Order: sequence, then structure tokens, then C-alpha cells
Amino acid sequence: MTNISEQTLASIVTQNHQVVPILEKHHLDFCCKGKRTLAEACTEKGVSVEELINELENVAETENNNRLPFNQMTAEQLISYILIHHHFYVKQSMLTILPHLQKVATKHGDRFPYMVKVFQLFTVINEEMTLHMQKEEMVLFPRIKEIENLLNEKRKLKISGNYISAPVNSMEQEHDHAGEILYEIRNLTSNYTPPADACTTFKVTLAELKEFEEDLHKHVHLENNILFPLAERLLENITE
Repeated sequence: MTNISEQTLASIVTQNHQVVPILEKHHLDFCCKGKRTLAEACTEKGVSVEELINELENVAETENNNRLPFNQMTAEQLISYILIHHHFYVKQSMLTILPHLQKVATKHGDRFPYMVKVFQLFTVINEEMTLHMQKEEMVLFPRIKEIENLLNEKRKLKISGNYISAPVNSMEQEHDHAGEILYEIRNLTSNYTPPADACTTFKVTLAELKEFEEDLHKHVHLENNILFPLAERLLENITE
């Protein structure tokens, strides 16, 4: 990891996904804010760059053989992975988390009013992510696969760059908004920390929210930093 402090968070994760838990632990956003360098992100969060680099290098040494080669996958392989490991997870977990949050907000909202706000925010996440994934699955992903197939068939066509860039820009904006909402939820819940006398549902719900945010970071990283740039390159190669 030469000059790792000057590498972007996105590039660090792209090289080795095993470092994700380390960045998550220090609340370093490698997806929506992945274009920042490690040094910049550490300064913003008040984290020691040297100590963090040591943690990252230890992970790199121990996990070197367990990497998934996302940056070597075809677009179709990446899309398949995202659908199976992330879209499916998001759909299923939202169905679980939303009623749990409603129960906590209803039963404990008087004592912990911030959970009412959390419920309202996650309701927005549920609505927006549902529409967001539909647009990816029905519009953007089919377009990306179509372009990759044309390239494999060695066919060139006159296709506007907006064919990919327009939906990509829209998806990236929606990723940012989802990230901002979850960041607000994390702050409201003091990093998903349950009250001392919290009931089981309260504790479980906060753990589910934490897992949801961590999954979204990986999900968005794969799209923003690997799949979408790949799609742009594919389009350049088939355009007359």
C-alpha cells in the first residue's frame, strides 16, 4: 500500500474489500465521499493516519488471498453480484426494519422521541430505495448489459453518452441522499447505541440499522466506484 495516505478511500476499498470494517469502525465514508484521500478523511474525523495505515496493512497481509476480484469482473457479473448480495438484502431488510422501528417509536417514542424521527427517516429510505432499485433494475442495468453485449459482438453504434451518464448521475445523487439520511439516523442514535434499559426489540432494531448502513456503503461503492465507471468505458468502446 505505497503512499496509501494519498490514495482515495474508494481506490483503497477497490484494491481490497477486506479493509471495509476498519474504515467503518472509524466512520470513514468510502462510498459517497470516496473521492477524498485517506489523509483528508482522517483529518476530518480526527483519526491518526499512521495508526489507521497500520490497521489497514495488517488486514492486507492477513486477508490477501480472500479478495473478491470486483475490478476484474465483467459488468454482467458485477450486476449479478449487486442484485443477489445487495438489492435482495435491501428489499428483505427494509421489510423487517420498518415494522420494528414503528413498534419502537410507538411504544418508546415518549421517552425517546428521537426514535420517532428515526422511524420517519427510515420510511423515506424505504420509499426512495424501492424506487431507486426499480430504476436500476429496469433501466440502467439493462442498458449496461446491452452495451457490454454489443462490445462482445464487436458492434459499434451511434449512442449518446447520456445513455449511460444521465441515469448514472441520477443514481449517484440518490445514493448521496440515502447516505445523508442514514448518517442522520446514526447521529440521532449515537452510533446505534441502545439506552441502558432498552427492550430487546429496541436493541435488535438498532443493530439492524447499523448493518443496513454498512451494507449500503459496500453497495454504493460497487456501483459508484466500479460498475458505473466500467459502464462509461464500455460505452466509449462501442461508440462510432
